[in-house]
Amino acid sequence: MTDDLDFRQQLAVELLSAGITATDMTNNVPPSVLATSAALAADLKIPFPPGLRPAPYPINPEPQLNDPLPKADVVVVTWTVDEVSALADVLTPQITRDHWYRYARNFSAYLPKIRERAPARNAQRLASYYLTKVGAKTVLCLKSELHLNQDGVQDPPFSPGNASLPVKDLFHQILDEADPSLIITTGTAGAVFAEHDLGDVVVTRGAMFRVQKEFGKAPFAGKAYKSDWQVSTSMFGKAVELMRGFKSQIAAPEFLPPTANYAPLDHIPKPITENDPDIKMDGIDMPAFHPILTTDFFEFGTSVNKLDQFGAAVEMGDAALGLCVEERAATGKSTPNWLVIRNCSDPQINGALRNRPAKQSLQAMWAVYYYMGFGYWTSVNSAITTWAVIAGN
Repeated sequence: MTDDLDFRQQLAVELLSAGITATDMTNNVPPSVLATSAALAADLKIPFPPGLRPAPYPINPEPQLNDPLPKADVVVVTWTVDEVSALADVLTPQITRDHWYRYARNFSAYLPKIRERAPARNAQRLASYYLTKVGAKTVLCLKSELHLNQDGVQDPPFSPGNASLPVKDLFHQILDEADPSLIITTGTAGAVFAEHDLGDVVVTRGAMFRVQKEFGKAPFAGKAYKSDWQVSTSMFGKAVELMRGFKSQIAAPEFLPPTANYAPLDHIPKPITENDPDIKMDGIDMPAFHPILTTDFFEFGTSVNKLDQFGAAVEMGDAALGLCVEERAATGKSTPNWLVIRNCSDPQINGALRNRPAKQSLQAMWAVYYYMGFGYWTSVNSAITTWAVIAGN
């Protein structure tokens, strides 16, 4: 089991870093790169309703690395390259992730909590961000360079099983500076329900730490959090309509044996099938406050591990926001409503597939295949759902 967790932890590190380029690692993007990025920006041509089309706008003068974040009604936090690319294409259209402002305020205070070769240390910043409008609401879109699975230091004053968690400190800093009434975390996740298909979006007001590796001995291990507010679903129908405009991009692949040596080969392969994306909301499609499961290794739902009994989907970071908000409430600081919006970038995996030894796991192979192959397009769906929550609340 230890070898399996070690393997899954390394998978988490690799997947969270996937797609990072030299440009992502610089805080002074050359004008030539910005011009090229602008020319290559995706145009998804999403037919948003009149008056609710996201409208990104620059900050003038352009903020510097150590400037505080701007005030916003809503903050949206995402994590990986696929996720930020999709979020930018939906909520800051024509403004690519290369154009988002770099943010490193108080970075030196974070350094002792960030291990060597972590993305934030390599980039020498905490995040990047851009402002947009959805109707009358100002929205701060932010891509974190800190990750629960990437940063943890286990040397004193921290320890194995109770590592540093600088992303929680970043959440505090975001809330102190932007002072939103709502903060949303969004991005990819593993489905845990058999009926949640590739591309479906899970929306939940709950989060729980399901940690066993770096944070298995942390005081928050196993703790659950909830944000007790009524989410309007008035725009969910429109969001599903918009999401289904991209369903050809998340069609499940056809299946054949991996080599011609398998016999017999005269059967009809399972054909390509389209998924019809939908939104799954806690309190409607699952128990109220059914939490997102935050792990410290790459976990995925299977037909035998029954993770659906414990949570809504599985990912690697959101419960840190619940922990942050709980700490703020205990000290009298502002506590916004919060929400988790996660797209199913990998469906529930067949638990009958081989899973040992860890490096030969067909379950992990398929989970990674879906995650890597469909991460961007499924994240477009969670970005559209994020738009729907902002537009409807």
